[in-house]
Amino acid sequence: MRNKVTVVGGGFVGSTTAQRIHDAGLADVVLTDILEGAPAGKALDMAESAPIFGSNAHATGISTGGGDYKQTANSDIVVITAGFPRKPGMSRDDLLKANYDVIKSIVEAVVKLSPNAILIMVTNPLDAMAHVALQLSKFPKARVIGMAGVLDSARMSAFVAAELNVSVENVTSFVLGGHGDDMVPLVRYSTVAGIPLPALLPKEKVDAIVNRTRKGGAEIVNLLKTGSAYYAPSAAVFEMVDAILKDKKKILPCAAFLEGEYGINGLFIGVPVKLGAKGIEQIIEVKLEADEKAALDKSSASVRELVTILGL
Repeated sequence: MRNKVTVVGGGFVGSTTAQRIHDAGLADVVLTDILEGAPAGKALDMAESAPIFGSNAHATGISTGGGDYKQTANSDIVVITAGFPRKPGMSRDDLLKANYDVIKSIVEAVVKLSPNAILIMVTNPLDAMAHVALQLSKFPKARVIGMAGVLDSARMSAFVAAELNVSVENVTSFVLGGHGDDMVPLVRYSTVAGIPLPALLPKEKVDAIVNRTRKGGAEIVNLLKTGSAYYAPSAAVFEMVDAILKDKKKILPCAAFLEGEYGINGLFIGVPVKLGAKGIEQIIEVKLEADEKAALDKSSASVRELVTILGL
């Protein structure tokens, strides 16, 4: 029997995530959206592509405008992308209250039907929405994960590879912290074929890559004018789903609920974790220099401010 993944939210991020999972034959997919007809149409479109990709996965699309999530029952993973999109000039903080009610209604519905699922949160502001999902679901912290670090690290790797004109396969980037302008790209731990990045590029070029990484989402929003990134975010979710369903024990940077790790308590913060069948199976702690720790503390303070506003 194939695994089952529900993707809540049929916008660009959600539908592209569902498509990647379906086309790879990784799991049967249920795509949901409040719009009538749209998720069913997208699921049918995916199903008709299956013979070309050789995927035997099933795709189902349902409208949840009336609050009916029954077809999502017994999902192994629930990916939540639904929410109001980020618009030009809008910070992730602006999305906070607008998306709280959206996440509340979704989490309360899906956890009743899939009590053993792993939740992957994508809706922004991601770290705060993951906190909402943890509290409402009452799931163990290992089964609520925020997608952020995989995306931010991929962006950094893309910029490094372009700057050095090398294969992206040679580049490993490492980004910690909240998913926002205060994220912490760790240059010391970022490498190209095992060579530390500072040994390959002058400081001003490294600093430019760090700055572009922090503003990577906003750069795309400003170019698109309407909407935000979805190819890279959906690829990041796919890598996480793949690691969990295949029990890879893969170390990836994800938003995890910390209870003392890195000196941070009671917040979702991006850190390296081991992903396997149980979700987050280990939080990896690395030694930070004083300036790196200060940057991480600043990032966590931004996340705590959002959580405090929500009264969590």
